[in-house]
Amino acid sequence: MEGDIFGDIDNTAVQVDGRIIQAFQKNLLQAQDILDQNRLLINEINQNHLSNMPQNLSRNVGLIRELNNNIRRVVDLYAALSNSCLKSREASSEGDSSGTLKSDGKVSQKRIRIN
Repeated sequence: MEGDIFGDIDNTAVQVDGRIIQAFQKNLLQAQDILDQNRLLINEINQNHLSNMPQNLSRNVGLIRELNNNIRRVVDLYAALSNSCLKSREASSEGDSSGTLKSDGKVSQKRIRIN
C-alpha cells in the first residue's frame, strides 16, 4: 500500500515539473523573441544615428522607447521565471525533512511523519 502512495507522489511531481518546464520554455522563447527584436532595433538605431539625417534621428526617439519597453518586458519575463523556479523549489523541498533555506533567509525545519 505504501508503494502506491509514493507512486502517486512521484507522478504528481512529474506532472508539476512538466508544467514548470513548459512555462519555463514558453517564457524563455518569448524573451528570446524580444531580444531578437531588440537586435534589429539597435541596428536600425545605429544606422539612423550614422546617417545624421534629421528625420532618422527623430525616428530614433520612438525606436529607443520601443527598445526600453522591450527591455522591461524581458526583465518581467525573467522575474517571472525566477519566481516560478523559487516556488517550485520551495514546493519540492516541503517534503524534505532536512532544514531548507526559505526565500526570507530563515531555515525551515519540517519533519514528515509516516505512519
